Amino acid sequence: MNYLYLLIDGLIVAFPLILSFDKRVAFYKSWKYLFLAILGMMVFFISWDIAFTNYEVWGFNKAYLSGVYLFNLPIEEVLFFFVVPYACLFIYRCINSYMKKDWLASIWRPLCLVLSITLIGVGVWKYNLLYTSITFITTGTFVLFHVLNKTPWFSRFLMAYVISLVPFVIVNGALTGTWIENEIVYYNSNHILNIRIETIPIEDVVYSMLMLGVTSSFFEYFTKKSAKLR
Repeated sequence: MNYLYLLIDGLIVAFPLILSFDKRVAFYKSWKYLFLAILGMMVFFISWDIAFTNYEVWGFNKAYLSGVYLFNLPIEEVLFFFVVPYACLFIYRCINSYMKKDWLASIWRPLCLVLSITLIGVGVWKYNLLYTSITFITTGTFVLFHVLNKTPWFSRFLMAYVISLVPFVIVNGALTGTWIENEIVYYNSNHILNIRIETIPIEDVVYSMLMLGVTSSFFEYFTKKSAKLR
């Protein structure tokens, strides 16, 4: 047994968890809405993960796992869907608390319109690549919805997402073999574009946007719903 993936999960969440009690951010006060948001996201993404694992779109190197499984997935993979959204929503909350100016307010909609059309177009073009097509089309549709809806918080989410790409590259690099001899998570080359950032498939970058965007959508929904009931 090896606990490297489990250790990575712990390192992802350790720093934002400690800083959740910062007086200005006070992220701990939003835990109820955050956990509901993560749970809502996990219902969809865990199902997706199980399906893609069964179809051998991706897999896990048992040499780096504890050997504990849940829903036919390594427990480390299930925890990944908790610790990563927690850390990234913490970044999102910090931006809302410390950054007064919305730097992307005037440009996010045209940028995201181009992004959504591009993602959907590539997804349809590469329909035979399972990870590429499903991820790109779903993410493109999700982004397009927020563009057309003029979602007021989406520009700040994008800022948080861009910032999160720095730790994303470090963490996913560790999982896919950039920093260690062998990958912890491996991908079937028949289902991806095989365009990589070091060892990270470009699909993971898009997948991360969708996962964090869905979590943020639930988080905003539950937070605003609670505010209306007061």
